[in-house]
Amino acid sequence: MGFVRRYNRAMYWPDAEVKKCPERRWHRPDRIFFAHGACHILAGVFLADPPAPGFHGEWIVPQDGFPGNHIYVTNGQIAFDFHGYSVRERMISRYWAAHRDRYPGWAAEIVKIDFPLLDTAALNARNHLGPDQFFGDPCPRARRFIAAKKCPPDLRLA
Repeated sequence: MGFVRRYNRAMYWPDAEVKKCPERRWHRPDRIFFAHGACHILAGVFLADPPAPGFHGEWIVPQDGFPGNHIYVTNGQIAFDFHGYSVRERMISRYWAAHRDRYPGWAAEIVKIDFPLLDTAALNARNHLGPDQFFGDPCPRARRFIAAKKCPPDLRLA
């Protein structure tokens, strides 16, 4: 049994049942794993060893009743998430458009992260899994994912 694939503005919408099964969630391809349920782990691992100073975490927090939480890192201009490096404003614009298309009335705010992204208690208090609560250890997986993504020269990290 495979994923239910639904595309909307180049967004992947996985079968919601997969999220309920830790093993099936774990065996998703990296990009889908870090897009749907482990973005906070990817951000936390990135911030543990950032490629340049000035990066911090941001959290897209939907209004009550809507799905669509997302945590990524940024220095204000460049963002890093499951897509790799991108221009922050483009990433946010695409995210907003896809969620508004799928969920009429969708709205959210962007909040600067003020808690440790790899601390299980802090994450559980915000309805996220800690790194020790996945089927496997997501931190080495996140480090490999980050190492494989190179910042495009036109974004100039320094």
